[in-house]
Amino acid sequence: MTLTTDPAAPRVALVGATGVIGTTLIRLIEERRFRHRALHLLASDRSAGRELTVEGRPHPVRDLADFDFSRVDIAFFAAGDDISRKYVPTATAAGALVIDSTSAFRMDPATPLVVPQVNAHVLGRRPASGIVAAPASPTVPLVRLLGTVERRWGIRQVVVSTYQAASDRGHSGTAELYAAGSATLADPDDLGPAQEFTPSLAFNVIPFIGTPLDSGFTSEEQRMRQETRKILSLPHLDVTATCVRVPVAHGHSETAWIECAAPVERDELIERLTELPEVTVHDRIAPNAFPTPRTVTSRPDHVHVGRIRVSETNPRGFWLWVVADNTRVGGALNALQIAEAMTLRGTL
Repeated sequence: MTLTTDPAAPRVALVGATGVIGTTLIRLIEERRFRHRALHLLASDRSAGRELTVEGRPHPVRDLADFDFSRVDIAFFAAGDDISRKYVPTATAAGALVIDSTSAFRMDPATPLVVPQVNAHVLGRRPASGIVAAPASPTVPLVRLLGTVERRWGIRQVVVSTYQAASDRGHSGTAELYAAGSATLADPDDLGPAQEFTPSLAFNVIPFIGTPLDSGFTSEEQRMRQETRKILSLPHLDVTATCVRVPVAHGHSETAWIECAAPVERDELIERLTELPEVTVHDRIAPNAFPTPRTVTSRPDHVHVGRIRVSETNPRGFWLWVVADNTRVGGALNALQIAEAMTLRGTL
């Protein structure tokens, strides 16, 4: 059992416990046997009073507004930017270390932005802000691959297109996709509901995620550039993104063009990516093998890579096809691995 009386184990709060990242985080705490001596599930007053089961024991969901954060050592926040901006300062003032999965503090200079497989070294001491931020779900799998490329060949440019699943919008996103798909199947002229996605996502792709910027890019595309630069400590790296919503329930996919400072040999690239922890390189498994969101479920905590191609006209550049579970790899797992790394280092 991961619930323990050991005083060295942290007391944990989970804000947004009934959301898609929160419920995934609960499953991962069970699966990875994350040791803790208390677990408090928190949500808005609409969800307060519900009961969730953790390790076979019932846990009530409590109203976030009434919670005393001095009762915990770690507070995971996964309930949206507005909630984080309002309650994270309360949690840090009470002495809790916050691991925030929203965009509220990602670009704060006093707050490290962390993907443990890439830049866990920044967790060697408690951050001045009392917050460790986790990046957006499409950034996580990309930077986990770019780190080794930068160390070996140096990176000049990254051009990425994302194909992001409906679950990026939480339980309501997947529910709307299913409802809209059913409506359109019954009547091709019925586009179904379109509150979470406009236009309707059923049998459609939407090349626009986030809010529009004067540059013509969106806030999601800007985030990918800013987050990649910060995590890799490459403040001037040329990163350009196009973020697309696709009618897939779970699992983000990405195509990435990476141009390096030196020529890249495909066999060496495959070997170096294969050596990375929790990465499955499908080119190594079989010729012409590639992952898809529906075929990576046997290793849901891995970043999956395929279609590795070095350009025939520019040997410094290559293409990757990347697939990862956005709610696990891009969300809850990254947050929990931050907590695991800080527990190991004794920096909580």
